[in-house]
Amino acid sequence: MGGRCPLEDRDPALSAFIFVLRGKLQRSAAIFSVSVEAGTSPSSVVVLCLIGPDTGSNMGKETPQLPQREKEKHDPEHVLVTGGAGYIGSHAALRLLELGLTVTVLDDLSRGNRGAIRVLEKIASPGQFQFIKADMTDLEELHRIFAVSDFDVVMHFAALTNVGESHAKPMLYYKMNTACIVNILDAMRVHNVDKFIYSSTCATYGNPKQVPITEDTPQVPVNPYGLSKRMAEEVVKDYSHSNKKFSAAVLRYSCIVGADPNCRLGEAPSPELKMYSRLITACAYATLGRLPSVKIYGTNHPTEDGTCVRDYIHVLDLVNAHIAAMNHLKEGQVQVFNVGTGKGYTVRDFIAAWEKVTGKSIIVEELQESRPGDPSKVYCDPSKLENELGWKPDYGNLESALATAWSWYQANPDGFSSSP
Repeated sequence: MGGRCPLEDRDPALSAFIFVLRGKLQRSAAIFSVSVEAGTSPSSVVVLCLIGPDTGSNMGKETPQLPQREKEKHDPEHVLVTGGAGYIGSHAALRLLELGLTVTVLDDLSRGNRGAIRVLEKIASPGQFQFIKADMTDLEELHRIFAVSDFDVVMHFAALTNVGESHAKPMLYYKMNTACIVNILDAMRVHNVDKFIYSSTCATYGNPKQVPITEDTPQVPVNPYGLSKRMAEEVVKDYSHSNKKFSAAVLRYSCIVGADPNCRLGEAPSPELKMYSRLITACAYATLGRLPSVKIYGTNHPTEDGTCVRDYIHVLDLVNAHIAAMNHLKEGQVQVFNVGTGKGYTVRDFIAAWEKVTGKSIIVEELQESRPGDPSKVYCDPSKLENELGWKPDYGNLESALATAWSWYQANPDGFSSSP
């Protein structure tokens, strides 16, 4: 197909419409062939809109008046991935593309990375992928995008995820993590999209009295991040009561590590989050000489060596869990699954494994005081996911997961800016 029309970059909804139209034209290629080339005049775009679906003529009206599409019952073909320019979302989009599905990524790029989008664009077949830069706090914009699209399922990764930052900016977390999901679900409601995968967190459990955590463990979050995600879960459950066709899966997990084994994608955190860096990021930067040391916050926890215990799961294992859940949705139900390896590692265990994988020692600075809202021990029991969906982690060993992360950081020490 041809390049992008200049108007597409100025109007996300128009971009979505042209993408859908391109896909429909491609599927009808035996009858006729049309392409929208870069430089197409506005009048040509208007002609394309006139031959499109009726929903295009309703753009700009109040959302309740938009016509609702009748969805056919079939396996998902077109997946909307929110936050698809981020670490987990981009890996999910990659895997969905490899499975032959059509993928639209929605991201405002405030934390996501344009480099990840470029990778996905290179991998995708013509007409298989599109990226829309959009603000999910803007309900009207979401409705315009949904009105001209044909999404079968929404995979919602877009979120702010740092515990420390959530204490400093709690209202931002409630806005982005809780209010945004209300907007997404409202757009789904109006435009008859009834399948939803919500990427949640084990932070909703807080500081559990017993580990491993099961799906029935009480949810008592101890920081604004965990609370904002738990509130979002409640929104999903409440919405399901009002829409019997709605099916959803909520996936809760702890710490994510690893990267695409081919080094196409990996973690590339925003510079402004350096002060809140995750343990694996700090270890990588210390090994690369970007940080003088790795700080351990809290050495007096009631754990084996006094440091926090967490479960570390490879990003691709997590993505495969989301896809397994998508393929086993049950109409009228909200299913909940914990995702993890079932093993807990202390911070010192993690650092030792990292040093073994890299073959390099790093300087460690231990601080006795813990960070606010940092639970002592969190790791989950994934047996429900394994038994009901047949999911198993491919990277059950921490060192094997860390090896893919180290390969990524070696090949891309400056993130996506290192890539050709």
